[in-house]
Amino acid sequence: MIKLIVTDLDGSLLNDKKELPAGFWEFEKQLVQQNIVLGIASGRPHHNLLALFEPIKDHTYFLSDNGSYVTYQGEELLVEMLDPEAVTAFVEKARTLNQVYPVLCGKDKAYMENKEESLLKQALQYYQHYELVADLTKVTEPILKVSLCDLVDAETNSYPHFKHYETAYKVAVAGERWLDFTAFNANKGVGVKLVQQALGVGYDETMVFGDYLNDLEMMQVAKYSYAMKNAHPGIIAAANFMTSFNNNEEGVVRAICDSLVLEPQQ
Repeated sequence: MIKLIVTDLDGSLLNDKKELPAGFWEFEKQLVQQNIVLGIASGRPHHNLLALFEPIKDHTYFLSDNGSYVTYQGEELLVEMLDPEAVTAFVEKARTLNQVYPVLCGKDKAYMENKEESLLKQALQYYQHYELVADLTKVTEPILKVSLCDLVDAETNSYPHFKHYETAYKVAVAGERWLDFTAFNANKGVGVKLVQQALGVGYDETMVFGDYLNDLEMMQVAKYSYAMKNAHPGIIAAANFMTSFNNNEEGVVRAICDSLVLEPQQ
């Protein structure tokens, strides 16, 4: 019996227009009626998740910033900060790369030092609370995650310059335009395991969905691990299952309905 479902957002639950599936709120009520807990695991910041899921925030687990920050009903269950020296190193290296812009992610807002229109177009999809600063290396607030907005291609343009940091930090290609850095022990898989422990839910009772490499560890902590049909090849290889439909075809909801014999809502 499935007791916990955790899903990624961009490229998974959300379509390419960043929209929830039609009828999602009624569908979610069916999960509640079956005593199934929902978790949202995303590279997005905490404030963005709370705003998007306002109607269900009091009974949903939020694993934001790639699992660096896990909350439930306003209570912090996990906080994994990056050390300031690493933040500075990532920022200074990113500044030397072509069309790569660093974004620092704190608990309550993000920080950027560039007003480039193409950067803002990408970043403001996720960071509604942000501050423009003159120098990111002077930000004193504790940082959960450093994200690089790579307007070329994160996997081929910026990632090779940071691969050597993987022995000390979690470096994840989070999408075509994003490369993320978190503390070494911070990832979505760790976050899901924490939720499992809090609920007394096991590997065999957990279902997860993801599409990109920042979902990799999440695929390893659930028996019912689903790669989206549109997923990165690395996630498809790691998952136990693959959805029959992509994120623009409500692949997550359809897979859940097929598994749990629920009725999709229109």
